[in-house]
Amino acid sequence: MTTTSPLAANTTLSELPLREELRGQSPYGAPQLMVPNLLNTNENPYPPSQALIDELVQEVSALAHTLNRYPERDAEGLRAALAEYISEQTGVAVTKENLWAANGSNEVLQQLLQAFGGPGRTALGFQPSYSMHPLLAAGTQTEFLACPRGEDFRIDIDAALAAIDKHQPNIIFVTTPNNPTGDVTSLADIRRILDAAPGIVIVDEAYAEFDDGPSACELLAEYPRSLVVSRTMSKAFDFAGGRLGYFVAAPAFVEAVMLVRLPYHLSTLSQAVATVALRHKGDTLATVAKLAAERDRVQARLIELGYQVVPSSSNFLFFGKFADQAATWQRFLDNDVLIRDVGVPGHLRVTIGLPEENDAFLAAAENLVEDIQ
Repeated sequence: MTTTSPLAANTTLSELPLREELRGQSPYGAPQLMVPNLLNTNENPYPPSQALIDELVQEVSALAHTLNRYPERDAEGLRAALAEYISEQTGVAVTKENLWAANGSNEVLQQLLQAFGGPGRTALGFQPSYSMHPLLAAGTQTEFLACPRGEDFRIDIDAALAAIDKHQPNIIFVTTPNNPTGDVTSLADIRRILDAAPGIVIVDEAYAEFDDGPSACELLAEYPRSLVVSRTMSKAFDFAGGRLGYFVAAPAFVEAVMLVRLPYHLSTLSQAVATVALRHKGDTLATVAKLAAERDRVQARLIELGYQVVPSSSNFLFFGKFADQAATWQRFLDNDVLIRDVGVPGHLRVTIGLPEENDAFLAAAENLVEDIQ
């Protein structure tokens, strides 16, 4: 059997009439390599509980005969379940009118940028932070403005306020706990940013369940016209494959994204399996405490070995400092440990995995101490 090249494979991207602001960009994505210890994508390493799986199978079986019909368009049942969870988890009473759900928090952020960004508008972020923010901005023709973090990788609030005053951005991203550094921005600093913001502030809390501190949801009543809190089920909920993200905000923000969302954007099965996962949140969130304990253990050992580590309130650690982080990343891979080079000079990020995976990482880290500057 002979294989042939795909149709028109010799056509290059540079030959297509691509939008100018997308030329030279790279798609988002971590290396997908098959090695014994995969610690590069911040997934929860624990699979869903058997009880969750059993109910999920029953639910999908029951719904299979309805798949010839469109899903419930506005996901009201799922949004009600999410509202109940947020009310319990944050202590802030919300209803389904305060909740919006989509295919991962990335789609949530994209919809917000479609509604509040666009040509002639700007989004400000504090870098290094989540690499999808500038990519989503580019995809919606929103100019992304980067304000550097301080030397400790925390938001320099004075520099942040100066950047807001200078640029008057339409959208401000605050990621807490921050990815890739793992640090938390206090509610006091978020309030100062909100007070200065001329537009909306999106607080990205993708890793909130790994932090014992308060959620920015506590500020929603004070800032109903400007604050949106974005969250996901991908991390703490063992649900990365389920692709379910959501935001919490004043009902007017839900009305806004309804203007730009695609019809029937959440499938019947996506809504059903996410609702099942929420019903089993006790089983799922029990893994958060295990991961937090492992995070603290790994962090302490890295410090003992002489690494610089940013104190983390997430399920990953940002550490260094290396003369050549790309070369060190390769040496970890040579030790069967895949971690993440996020492009920050001198630093790498490792996801907290199962205890045996963390042991393998620490053994490799001990072997590579000579790479520390």
